[in-house]
Amino acid sequence: MTTAAHTTPPRLLSGRTLGVLALALTALAIAVFAPLQYLLQPLQALASSGNEIATNYAPRPAWVRYVFLTHVVLAGTALLLSPIQLSGRIRARFPRVHRVTGRIVLVAIAVGGTAGILLSWFNVAGAVGTAGFGLLALLWITFAALGLRAILRGDIVSHRAWMMRTFAMTYAAVTLRVWLIALIILLGDFYSAYLLVPFLSWVPNLIVVELILRRRSRDRAVPTLVA
Repeated sequence: MTTAAHTTPPRLLSGRTLGVLALALTALAIAVFAPLQYLLQPLQALASSGNEIATNYAPRPAWVRYVFLTHVVLAGTALLLSPIQLSGRIRARFPRVHRVTGRIVLVAIAVGGTAGILLSWFNVAGAVGTAGFGLLALLWITFAALGLRAILRGDIVSHRAWMMRTFAMTYAAVTLRVWLIALIILLGDFYSAYLLVPFLSWVPNLIVVELILRRRSRDRAVPTLVA
C-alpha cells in the first residue's frame, strides 16, 4: 500500500508585498541611474549633449551647482534606502538595520530637502516650479521631522503614518519622471511637460497615502467580534 506524497503548494506573494517590491525596484532604478549621469560628467558636457536640466544649471553660480549635486546625491540616497524602512519583515527581524537606515534617511532628507528649497528658485519651470518644488521640499522635511518626533515619543502608529507621508515625497523622484515621459509624448516637448510636474510629481502620491492611512484607521476602529 502506497501513500501519496503531500506537497506544499508554493506561497504566493501578497498584494502588499508585491506593491513594496515594485516600489523598491523603481526606487532603486531611479536612485542609481538618475544621479549617475551628473556624477560621471560635468554639467557643461551634459548641457552640450542636450540635457535640459543640465542646460539650466550649467551657467549658474558655482554654489548653485554644488547645491544641485548635493540635492541629487542625497535625494537619491533617501530614495534608495527608504524601501527598507517600508518592509515590516526587516523591521521585525533586523530592528537595528531599520534604526540605522532610518537615521541615514533622515539626515539625507534634512540636507537634500534644504538643498531642494534653495534649488526651487532656480528650477526650469519658473514660478510654478518654485511653488511646487519648494512646497515638496518643505513638506518632505516637515513630515520626516514629525516622524522622528513621534518615534522619540514612542508613538509607533503616528511614526509610521508620518514616514509613509515622507516616502510619498521621496518617491516624487520616480513619479516626476513617469509623468514627464507621458507628458512629453502627449504635449510634444520637454518644457511644456515640465511646467506640469512640480505638483503632479507629489500631490497624487500624497493623496494615495492619505487614502491608505484613512482605510487603516477605519479598519482599526472596527471592533473585533469574538464568538
